[in-house]
Amino acid sequence: MRTAGTLTDALGAWRARVRRAGGDTAVGAAIAAGAMAALALFLVTAYFVTLFVIGIGAVALPVVTKGVRRLCNLNRRAAGRVGVPVAVPYRPQPREFEKDIVGWMRRRQWILTDPATWRDLLWLLLDTAVGTVGLLPAAVLCYALEGFVVGAGLWRPLLDANGTGWWYCFITVDSRPSALLALAAASGLLLAWPWTGRPALKAHAYFTRFLLGPTENTVLASRVRHLAETRTTALDTQAAELRRIERDLHDGAQARLVSLGFTLGAVERNMDRKPEEARRLLREARESSVLALRELRDLVRGIHPPVLAERGLADAVRALGIDSPLQVAVETDVPGGLPAPVESAMYFSVSELLTNALKHSGADRVEIELRHGQDVLYARVADDGRGGADAGRGTGLHGIRRRLAAFDGTLDISSPVGGPTVTKMEIPCALSSPKTSSS
Repeated sequence: MRTAGTLTDALGAWRARVRRAGGDTAVGAAIAAGAMAALALFLVTAYFVTLFVIGIGAVALPVVTKGVRRLCNLNRRAAGRVGVPVAVPYRPQPREFEKDIVGWMRRRQWILTDPATWRDLLWLLLDTAVGTVGLLPAAVLCYALEGFVVGAGLWRPLLDANGTGWWYCFITVDSRPSALLALAAASGLLLAWPWTGRPALKAHAYFTRFLLGPTENTVLASRVRHLAETRTTALDTQAAELRRIERDLHDGAQARLVSLGFTLGAVERNMDRKPEEARRLLREARESSVLALRELRDLVRGIHPPVLAERGLADAVRALGIDSPLQVAVETDVPGGLPAPVESAMYFSVSELLTNALKHSGADRVEIELRHGQDVLYARVADDGRGGADAGRGTGLHGIRRRLAAFDGTLDISSPVGGPTVTKMEIPCALSSPKTSSS
């Protein structure tokens, strides 16, 4: 039984490797085809850039640049497929251009002043040669198949046609023994084929990252831009939160306390003349004080929930699940020592997602997973609702993304129509104390 299981595992591993090699071969062939298109794109783009310098060609420049960037992005994606991630280094496009000659020129200026545009052109030129490395796995596979065809009997009509046989892997196939040698060589090539694709693609990926990846200056500028955006977002969020607290205090607790003051004044006036009326007013005052206290507690809970401060993120999220009318399953592996602002951001983000699932998705069940590892706090919220969630349209999801961005966090949503909706959130954070989970 153990031998049979080992053989099954080996066959499964071989099938997986062959499938991956097939994918690598297809990607390599696409890279080689892109290398053929790269030269044409380079010549066309260089032509219009030259014409732009002398005042012609500005109309076609954005069009050809879009094609260049699309090809470069496809190669960045191919590099990421083999474990060499390549970030997109382009400067962000201005939000809008004037609809006149000034905006028309600003768009061209934005393209030409981006250093990544010129690196793309250099990559196009060099990739016409380097990109052919993508043909290696396909070439090995085709050469192996050629050996099988020749060794299986094609060598006979070839020998009759030219009298010299067929040259294959340093073997002149002109007899049965040489045909058997060709079959053996072809078998060796076929066995080696699954291991040829990944090194070739990785070599091209490192070349792509060297030229198409962001430079140190680009990374620094992007970081500064991100910090400026998140700082502005954090300030706007803080101002909005202060306005909300002020509004809730003014319309809620403050109004009740003012009413309580008038009621107590009426009690004082009726204490001697109308004791029954005074007692009734005292009962109303007591009820008003209870409601005012409840509103103040709700307001404080909205700022920083007591359960989060007292028992930590894991138990606070469990409390959310218990309070929700949905069936909520919570799985946590969260240590203690997380920064309080990070806990608060993740707590309110999960709370918002639970609210969305209840109000919009028609879900019956929600699964929440929280864990921390490699200095990253990770959360996954999945529901069985109707799907269709879009962070670009929903203000709640956009608010979550802004909340997480203040901590360099990310929000990833998968919500096809018909469901399910799976939301993943990550916030980089280091621990300040040893692990103490209450799970």
